Amino acid sequence: MTNPATTTQQGGAIPAQPGPREATGVTDSAIPGTKPGPGQAVAARLHGDPAAVGGGSGARSAENAAIPGLGSSVAFGPGHVPGAVIPGAGPSGKPGSRPTVKLREADPDDPPRYAPEWLELREPADAAARANDLLDPLRIRLANLPGKSGVVIHDLGCGTGSMGRWLAPCLDGAQHWILHDRDPYLLHFAAVSSPRSAADGSRVTVETRRGDVARLTSDALQGASLVTASALLDVLTREEIDTLAAACAGAGCPALLTLSVAGRVELTPSHPLDAELVQAFNDHQRRDGLLGPDAVTAAAEAFSEHGATVRLHPSPWRLGPEQAALTEQWLRGWVGAAVEERPELRAEADVYLTNRLAALAAGELRVTVHHVDLLALSRPAGGAS
Repeated sequence: MTNPATTTQQGGAIPAQPGPREATGVTDSAIPGTKPGPGQAVAARLHGDPAAVGGGSGARSAENAAIPGLGSSVAFGPGHVPGAVIPGAGPSGKPGSRPTVKLREADPDDPPRYAPEWLELREPADAAARANDLLDPLRIRLANLPGKSGVVIHDLGCGTGSMGRWLAPCLDGAQHWILHDRDPYLLHFAAVSSPRSAADGSRVTVETRRGDVARLTSDALQGASLVTASALLDVLTREEIDTLAAACAGAGCPALLTLSVAGRVELTPSHPLDAELVQAFNDHQRRDGLLGPDAVTAAAEAFSEHGATVRLHPSPWRLGPEQAALTEQWLRGWVGAAVEERPELRAEADVYLTNRLAALAAGELRVTVHHVDLLALSRPAGGAS
C-alpha cells in the first residue's frame, strides 16, 4: 500500500455475481486489477475443482465449499483439526498475537486472521442480532438524499460480505457497494456472493478496494451515501475511530456500525469462573491500544464531537442448541484469549472448557454475547437537511 491516507482502489464497478452453484466464468478477472492468488483458488472451487483452497484451517474440499450467506452449512475439510479454533474465533498465528482484521501493514507472510469458515459460521447469528430498529431512521436519511439516482455504500472490513447480504435487501433503490478489506481472498468471496437486487428489485452492483480501512479520509468517501461496518470498532484504536468519525463528517454521510463487543457475556447455567474469564478476555481485547469493549462508547463520543446525531441499540448474540457449532468455536476462542491474557488461569480454564463443551453437547448451555449497534447521522455535506 503506497498511500497510507487512503484505500487503494482495484478496478471499477462490477455487477453483482450469481451464486456459487450458478456461477459461470468467475475468475479473478471478475475483479479488475487483481492478480492470480487466493481468489483464483476460490473461483476454481466454485467450478467444482477438487483441489482444496490452501492455507491451514481455511482449507476445504470442493464438495464442502460454501460461499457465506447462501444457506449452506459449514463443513471443515482436511485442513481443520478437530477441537482447534478457526482463525478469527480466538488466538491464532504467532504466540502473543491477537486475531484482528488485517487493518494495517503487516508481514507479507502473516496469514489472514479471519478464515472464511469463521465468518460463515457467525453470519446467521450476526444477521439475527443486528438492530433492525436503526433501519427506519437510516431509510429516512437515505430517502432524503438529493438526486435519487441510487446510493453508494462503503462497507469497511467487509470480510465475506455478510453486511451487504443483510442490509442491501432491506433498502429500496439502486445501490452501489464499495467493499473494503485488506484480504483479497475475502474480497473475492464478498464480490461473488453479493446480493443482486434491493428490496424493491432495483439493481445492486459492487466494486472492491483493497487497503487500510483504519485510515479513510473524507476524500476517499467522496460521494458516499452511507458507511457500514460489522464487528470492526473494537479492533480500532481511539485515534482510528476519531479518524473514521472525521471522515464521515467531512463526507456528510451517515454510518451504521454493527456488532461491537460490549464486554458482557452471560452463560446459563452460570459458573464461578465466568466473571474472571470475562475480565481476562476484555483485557485481551484492549491489547496494543485497541479499544475492545470500550470502542462503542468512544465511537459515540467521537461522532457526537463531529456533529453527528448518534443512536445506540443492543444487538446480542443469543446462542442455544441450534447454534452449537458457532457456540463451540466462540467458547474455545473466548477461553483461549482469556488464558493467553492470564496464563495462571489455564488449569482451571481447561476443566471449565471441558465441562462447558459437555453441557453444550447435551443441549444444556445457553450463551448471550452482548454487542451494540451504532447509527451516526452526520450532518449532510452542504448543510442540507
